[in-house]
Amino acid sequence: MLIKNNAVVLFQGDSVTDCGRLSSLDGLGTGYVMQAVSRFMAMYPHKNVKFINRGISGDRVKDLKRRWQEDCLDLKPDVVSILIGINDCWRRYDSNDPTYTEDYEKSYREILGLTKKELTANVIILEPFLLPYPEDRDVWREDLDPKIHATRKLAREFGAVYIPLDGLFAQASTQKEPAFWAADGVHPTNAGHSLIAQAWLGAVGVL
Repeated sequence: MLIKNNAVVLFQGDSVTDCGRLSSLDGLGTGYVMQAVSRFMAMYPHKNVKFINRGISGDRVKDLKRRWQEDCLDLKPDVVSILIGINDCWRRYDSNDPTYTEDYEKSYREILGLTKKELTANVIILEPFLLPYPEDRDVWREDLDPKIHATRKLAREFGAVYIPLDGLFAQASTQKEPAFWAADGVHPTNAGHSLIAQAWLGAVGVL
């Protein structure tokens, strides 16, 4: 299991991770972070583990890079879990403000390099994902797919634990329509968050 007693576990990312964390009493939000942590705590009540959520809605990789010292390195986590990338795609289509795959990969590599240099933390990379609902999301694939490939490349390069969320949501969408998992193709429903939480717990060795 990646999570040892007295560990500090940090969740980083965008709105999917944030999920209203500043409005929640425990600071974990109402999404997959809360679901994963709640189940972990119920299964291992004897373990003293500190869970921190620093996801910020709207963030791209360049935003993580800007705040990485304060919101990651200074916290000295033992496990760093990162879910980022969909806004690097989305801003191309809603704001004409693209993030080129080369820049995405460069910034992500710098974040991972700093983490490896400054910490002894285990890193978990969650794959950015997109569901084909509504129909215009299909066009986004030309932008997101290269970023997914870059993310997989970085996971290999840095020896990170990798959670293939895009594939998991695609598989889940063969059992139930895509909107069941993410009503706008991006932000998970409760069922979608549960799918992520289950995959995360499996990746850290709990399930």
